[in-house]
Order: sequence, then structure tokens, then C-alpha cells
Amino acid sequence: MTTQRANVWATLETKFATSRDGTRIVYRQVGHGPSLVVLHGTMSSGYNHLELAQALADTFTVYLPDRRGRGLSGPHGEGYGLEKEVQDLDALLAETGAQDVFGVSSGGLILLRALGSLPALGRAAIYEAPLPTGDDAAPTAALERIDRELAQQRPAAALITGMIAGEMEPPLVRAMPRWLLERLATSAISREDRLGSGDYVPMKALAPTLRYDFQLVVEMRGKLETVPSIANEVLLLGGSKSPAYLKRGLDALEKALSRAQRVQLPGLDHAASWNRDRGGKPNPVAFELRRFFAEERP
Repeated sequence: MTTQRANVWATLETKFATSRDGTRIVYRQVGHGPSLVVLHGTMSSGYNHLELAQALADTFTVYLPDRRGRGLSGPHGEGYGLEKEVQDLDALLAETGAQDVFGVSSGGLILLRALGSLPALGRAAIYEAPLPTGDDAAPTAALERIDRELAQQRPAAALITGMIAGEMEPPLVRAMPRWLLERLATSAISREDRLGSGDYVPMKALAPTLRYDFQLVVEMRGKLETVPSIANEVLLLGGSKSPAYLKRGLDALEKALSRAQRVQLPGLDHAASWNRDRGGKPNPVAFELRRFFAEERP
């Protein structure tokens, strides 16, 4: 599957949209039919969702962008924030003619913000956007720690901080001391440097992007009150094995959105939409996306 997927990826033409500040946002195109943009989340790029795109290719033309700062797209640049990401999505919609978008994790936060400001958006599906609820200060604390660790040239430490703050660590990891986790992460980065990461963006390159994704989470604090103004149809997806705080975010969105559908996928977690060799199970996600986006509307 990995070799077959890589061969498919190598045949895809790289296209780009130009955002308002001149940043190029590179994307690939898979399939035929109505257009659907897949907006990836943390620690990933467009390639992480190639198997999902292939599962949808018989029904949709799927666009897989690399968000700014990842893959072949331009850098985050000065003044980075949610508004820049929304402008990038706006440029993608204009370039591709797409209206429907699937946002995963932090990509879901961007989509939420865009739904209130981009008239070109149609239907939206969101997979476990890490929407802060209440007075949770954890994202701010994690962002500050990640900034310190990156300034100290400790990408492995930043990766561990992001994993723990996102509650993505396996149960065994929770019992390990930080120094050991950092040593193991350093070893994994070194091994990837030697052997390569294939078409995936390497961990060392993704580690600095963590601070930007946590910045998006911090920016979205207190924004839940703006959600009821969203009139678009929205599909809220989540996995039964995902962290409780992600489920609370979906609960809040389900209550706030006037035209929301909620589906919990049994046995799946936060990585469900990714390729299989990165812990994903994209077929159940593709089934729900096809049902939602292909359904006839009056």
C-alpha cells in the first residue's frame, strides 16, 4: 500500500493558489466529480490524507493542500494567525472553484472561523476541532512551553509537549518521565533523518509548526458565541476513542450550530482520517463524507 500510494502521489501535478499576502499554497488534485477541499491539521500535510482522497475519488474531485509552513507551500510569515489561514482557504476556493470543505483538527478551527466570513463556502465537515471551552488555560501554557523548547533547539521536547497537551500519548507513555520521552523522540527524529520519511513531511520540520497550531487554538478561545450565526450545513465527526476534551468541543458545537449533524465513529481516534500507516482508518470517514456531501439538496 505504501509503495502504491507513493507512486500515485508522484503522478499528481502540483498546483498552487496565491494568498492575499503573496504566499503560495500548493495543492494536489485527486478524482472526478464535485469539488471537496481537505484541510489537514497538526503534524501533517496534504499527503497524510491521500488514502482518504482515493477512497472518495470515484465521487469527488478532492483537493489536498499543504497548509502554509508545510510541504511545498510558503512559510507562515509575519503576522501569522487565523486570519492568514482563512485567506489561504479563500484563495484555494477561488482557484479551484470548490465550495465544500472538510477540516481536520486545527484545520477544523480554520474552517469554523472561515464559515463566518467566506460567502463562497458551502457545506462543511469538521473532524474534532480542538475548540477551547470554558477557562481552559492549557493551550496557552503549552504554546509558551513549545516556544521555549524551540528557542532552545529542542524539537523533540516540543513534540512531547504537543503530544501531552493534545492528550495523544499512548497509555504506556503517560507513565514515562519527560527526560526519557525526550530521549526517545530525539532517537526517532535521528532515525527518520537517516532513513527518510518518504513523502511525509519529517518530524523535525513539523515540530516548529506546533507553535502555530497551538496559536490557532488560543485564538479560538471565547469564539464559541460567534458560532450560532453560521447558517451552513455542518457535519461534526469524531471518534469514540478520542480524548474527552475533543468530545466536549463537539458537544458545544452541536448545541451552537443551527444546522449540524453529529456522527461518532466507533473504535476510531483523532488520527482516523490519516493514511493507514500513520494510524488512520480513512474508509469509515470517507463513508460519512460521501453521505453528507453527495446528498441531494433542494
